Amino acid sequence: MKRPATPVTLSRAVQVERIPAGTRHWLPAGTEARITQALGGSFTLWVEGQLVRLAGEEADAIGQPRPLAPAVPEGATPAEVEALVWQTLHSCYDPEIPVDIVELGLVYGCALTPMAGGQLRVTIQMTLTAPGCGMGESIANEVCDKLLALPPVGEATVSLVFDPPWDRSRMSEAAQLSLGL
Repeated sequence: MKRPATPVTLSRAVQVERIPAGTRHWLPAGTEARITQALGGSFTLWVEGQLVRLAGEEADAIGQPRPLAPAVPEGATPAEVEALVWQTLHSCYDPEIPVDIVELGLVYGCALTPMAGGQLRVTIQMTLTAPGCGMGESIANEVCDKLLALPPVGEATVSLVFDPPWDRSRMSEAAQLSLGL
């Protein structure tokens, strides 16, 4: 059973991204919308016949709390930080699909490399469900922003790759079940 979309009214002007094009535009204060997806801290809104993505840092404009970065214990080992990196990747969603990018099979690789000063460089290789997806840059930017919110991460890079091409066989069994495949 599909959950009904939650109506909201923007309390202030916000910049959003059109789905699936990924183009940015501003919505004025007072705009009425419906939340169709609220996963991983970002929001998919239905506004005047168009889906748009609202970043989590703008959540207060629709009366929602801003997402918090996972806590990193002081003196965390590289293995503990890597586990938090994967936890963070599980909080990133395609705004049209209610399954995180890891379960969708979009993350092809994750590497952590020590940097000067005890910080870590995180390099992610990921793909998209379709090479022409206009939301690719947006998803990659969200991944970087969320990883950089982890105190031990000093640098985060996401490389979009298309070889091997993504197909449904890369999805976890849980993702396939949740999408009815």
